Amino acid sequence: MSSTPPSDTPPTVVNLNRFRKAKARSDKRVQADGNAVKFGRTKAQKALEEAQKAKAQAALDAHKRDDTP
Repeated sequence: MSSTPPSDTPPTVVNLNRFRKAKARSDKRVQADGNAVKFGRTKAQKALEEAQKAKAQAALDAHKRDDTP
């Protein structure tokens, strides 16, 4: 026999779906954070890359030959 006295409060009923979904959300958050670190770029990095791309395109356009007679 157990030595714990019976309590006056009934056991708490829990919704297992709530805990399952909470764990799934937590797992997705961890995965998303990992992907953000691995693949993400800051706004400054995106702007720098866009500026470099525009400068390179301008340099190419400046060296185009005009073949029209």
